[in-house]
Amino acid sequence: MREHDSFGPTTTRRGRRKFDDDDVTFLKRGRLEPALSTEPDLPETGDRWSTWDDALHGPEPRPDWVRTEFAAVDTELGMVKTGKEADVFLVRRAIPDTDKVSMLAAKRYRDGDHRLFHRDAGYLEGRRVRRSREMRAMTGRTSFGKELIAGQWAAAEFGALSHLWQVGQESGAVSVPYPVQLLGTELMLEFIGDWETGEAAPRLAQTRPDPDRLADLWRQMVDALSVLARAQVAHGDLSPYNLLVHDGRLVLIDLPQIVDVIANPQGADFIARDVRNVAKWFGARGLPADVLDADGLIERLLYESGLQ
Repeated sequence: MREHDSFGPTTTRRGRRKFDDDDVTFLKRGRLEPALSTEPDLPETGDRWSTWDDALHGPEPRPDWVRTEFAAVDTELGMVKTGKEADVFLVRRAIPDTDKVSMLAAKRYRDGDHRLFHRDAGYLEGRRVRRSREMRAMTGRTSFGKELIAGQWAAAEFGALSHLWQVGQESGAVSVPYPVQLLGTELMLEFIGDWETGEAAPRLAQTRPDPDRLADLWRQMVDALSVLARAQVAHGDLSPYNLLVHDGRLVLIDLPQIVDVIANPQGADFIARDVRNVAKWFGARGLPADVLDADGLIERLLYESGLQ
C-alpha cells in the first residue's frame, strides 16, 4: 500500500467496494456489521478513474506527460477512426484542477463476433501459443479462439511499438506513438496530433508535399524500413493510410499485424509488399524513379533482415 492510500467507512481507492455506517446487516454470529455495497466508486469529473494501475506499462524512461497518478481521471472525447479490427477513441487523462494532462488514443480491438478475420492466417504464421488447446481454438476460429487472436493482435502491436519507440529514441531513425499501456484488448497510445483541439495529424495519403518535402519524407520512409528490417520484422500492411505526418516527421501507426520475417515463411513477400505499397504513392506524387528504386530497396532490406 502506498503512503497516501487510506481506507475507511467513507474513503476507498477506486474499484474497492465501500459501505455506509447506516447500512448494516445482522449476521448469524449475533452482531451488527456494515454490509458492503457494490456501487462503483466513480470520480466526480470525467468518465472513469485511470486504468493505469491494472495495465501493462510502456517502456522506460517514460515521457514526462504520461500520467501515472492514482488521482488521474479518463474522459472519453469521441471516436478518432474506425478500422477493420479495432476502433480508436480519443481519451483525455488528467488530474482534475491541475495542468497535468495527456491526450491518448485508445485502440480497442473488437470482440470475436464483430472483427474481420479473413486476413489473419498469413499474419499469424510464425506466432505460436504453448497450449495445444488454445492453438486448436485459434486455428478453428472458435469464439474462444477469436478472443485469443484479438489478444495476440493487441499484444503484438504493444510489443512492436515498445521496441520501435526505444529504437527511435536512440537512433531517431523511426517514429511511432509512445505505447502508454495495454489492458486486455485495449491499447492506449500517445495521441499524434494537436492536443489543444483534439485534431489528429493527417495521414500521408492526405498530404500534398512539394518536391523537397516529398524527397525528405521518402528518406524518412527508407530509414524506418531499414530499422524494421534490421529488427527482422515487417510492418505487414504498410500504406499511405497508416503513416501520419506530424511536425515534419513521418510516424508509423497500426502495427498489430507486424510480421517476424524469419519465422514467417512469407516474410520476404511482406517486406516487398510494404515497399511497393509506399513507393507507388511516392511515385504518383512525382518522386523520380531513380530516387525511389523500389527493387533496389527491397534487395537491401532483404539483406539487412538476414533473408539474403
